[in-house]
Amino acid sequence: MGAICSSGVVVADDVTMSNKSSKMKFKPDEDYPDFKKHNNHMANVLNKKMYARLRDKVTKNGFTFDQAIQTGVDNPGHPFIMTVGCVAGDEESYDDFAELFDPVIEKRHNGFKKTDKHKTDMNPDNLKGGTNMDSKYVLSSRVRTGRSIRGLCLPPHCSRAERRQVEKIACAALANLTGDLKGKYHALKDMTDAEQDQYIDDHFLFDKPVSPLLLSSGMARDWPDARGIWHNDEKNFLVWVNEEDHLRLISMEKGGNISGVFHRFCRGITEVEKHMKAAGYEYMWNEHLGYVLTCPSNLGTGVRAGVHLKIPMLSKTKHFEGILKKMRLQKRGTGGVDTASNDGTFDISNADRIGFSEVELVQMVVDGVEFMIECEKKLEKGEKIDKDISALKAK
Repeated sequence: MGAICSSGVVVADDVTMSNKSSKMKFKPDEDYPDFKKHNNHMANVLNKKMYARLRDKVTKNGFTFDQAIQTGVDNPGHPFIMTVGCVAGDEESYDDFAELFDPVIEKRHNGFKKTDKHKTDMNPDNLKGGTNMDSKYVLSSRVRTGRSIRGLCLPPHCSRAERRQVEKIACAALANLTGDLKGKYHALKDMTDAEQDQYIDDHFLFDKPVSPLLLSSGMARDWPDARGIWHNDEKNFLVWVNEEDHLRLISMEKGGNISGVFHRFCRGITEVEKHMKAAGYEYMWNEHLGYVLTCPSNLGTGVRAGVHLKIPMLSKTKHFEGILKKMRLQKRGTGGVDTASNDGTFDISNADRIGFSEVELVQMVVDGVEFMIECEKKLEKGEKIDKDISALKAK
C-alpha cells in the first residue's frame, strides 16, 4: 500500500498510478488530449511520446500529470496573452514533471534553461529613479509577488485542511506587523457581497473565481473557504490569502512614486518572512527556480511591477508593441489579464519574472514608462518620435 499524503490521498510508493486504476486499462495514446485548436506553451511542448512517459506519474502528494495540464487542455488560448497551460500542485511537480515544465519555463521566460540559476536583489536603494513619474500619465503604481509555504500543497491540489493551515500561518505572521504596516485580516466568508464588490472595484481584492484558467485548474474549490485579504490601515500594503498562490503580497498607491511602493514592498515582505520563520515555517525556494509558485509564469521573483499608464496617442502608433518588446514589458487592460483597453490606459508591467532580480525588473518598468511618457508628450505637441524609437536599446 502507498503512503497517505497531507492531502489525504493514497499514493503509490513508486510515484506512478496503481496498476489497478481503471485509467490503466487505456493506452496513453487513447488518452492523449486533442490539441488541434490549441496555442499555449504546454500544448506546443507536449507530444504523444512525452505524454506516454508522464501520464501515469504522480507526485508524492498524489498530484497527477493530467491535473497539471488540465487548465491548458480546457483553455486552448487567450486573446491577449500567450498562456502557460499548466500548473503545479505541489513543490515536487516541477521535478517529477520536469520533462514538460523545463521546456515550458524556457519558452515562457525567454530562454531560461534548466541549468540556469536565479538571482535576487531586494535592496530598494539600488533602484534608480521612479520617485516622481508624471501623475498626468501614471495613475497608480503597484508591485506584487507570491509566496508558497513549504510542506503544504499548492492551491490546485491542496486539501481544505491545508488551505486553512495556510490561512492560520499567514494570519499569525501578519498579526505581528507594527507601525505603518499594522493591519487586519478580512475573511471572504465573513464579507457581504457588497463589501466584496467594493474591495474588487478598489483593486484591493482578487475577483471571484470566474476565470476559466482558475476554474479548470482546481483553484476555486471550496470557495470562499479560507480565502481572504489582509491590509494595513493605510490600504497600501495588502496580502491575498489562498487565491492562485498561498500568498500574494502587494504594495500599491495612487500616482507615480513606484520607488516608494517598492521600498514598502521590500520592507513588508521582509517583516512577514521574519515572523513566519520565527514560527518554524519557510517558503518554497530553490537556487534554480527561485520562489516556487503555482503557475510557471510566476517563478523566480514572482514580481510583477506595474503602473496604470495613460498613453492614448502612443498606444495607437505602430511603435507601441515594439517599445514593449524592447523594454521587456507587457500590457493588459486595467481590469486585469482578461481585459483590453478602450481609452488608451494600460496596465504596463515587466514581462519577465525569472533570470532577473527584483530590482532589475522594477528598473525595466521605470525606464520603459519614463520613455513612453516622453514619447506621449512629443506626440501631443505634434512632434515625431521615429528617431527616439530608433535610438531605443533593447533591455
